[in-house]
Amino acid sequence: QVQVVESGGGLVPAGGSLRLSCKGAGRTFSSCAVGWFRRTPEKEREFVATIDRRGSSTWYGEPVKGRFTISRDNAENTVYLQMNSLKPEDTAVYYCAAGISVTRVDIPSKYEYWGQGTQVTVSS
Repeated sequence: QVQVVESGGGLVPAGGSLRLSCKGAGRTFSSCAVGWFRRTPEKEREFVATIDRRGSSTWYGEPVKGRFTISRDNAENTVYLQMNSLKPEDTAVYYCAAGISVTRVDIPSKYEYWGQGTQVTVSS
């Protein structure tokens, strides 16, 4: 079993930066691919980014490419999402998700473990 807890959300002006953290617990967290998704009133679960278990491969959704960076520290059981050049349309609840065998990184159902989410609000 794996538990994940997000932190780092908040209110930031457009153009600003935030770093989200996803802390994992459980002996298999370091064996999981870990992704970030976000929920808005328009989209239930939009793919943001994923990193593989070793941290050697990353994938990004088109809206965030070039602005967001995902990374992980397996010694700390933590995955980070550095968000730069934030826009009002990035406002959402951001969820961390972990999966043992993620065959499609952009599909939420491929991830077994989910956090409760952290709110990010970008003011214009």
